[in-house]
Amino acid sequence: MENTKLTIRISKNRLEKAKIFAKENNTSLSRLVDEFLGQLPRQNNQGNSKIVNRLSGVLSSKISTADYKNHLEKKYRG
Repeated sequence: MENTKLTIRISKNRLEKAKIFAKENNTSLSRLVDEFLGQLPRQNNQGNSKIVNRLSGVLSSKISTADYKNHLEKKYRG
């Protein structure tokens, strides 16, 4: 991946907090911004509702659709 420079304006207070956070986590401000921007939803996710996007990934990957279906059947039967 090719990197490029970016100039942004933020408050001094936020910048100082970000520098402290980066130092405490052995990273750089550039890496923090890059990681954050990498987590933004892609355009093809715009069709999902806010609740779906917020809950996406909440369940363990070990849980199958069948497990969830069984859970719902037990929950609403009795």
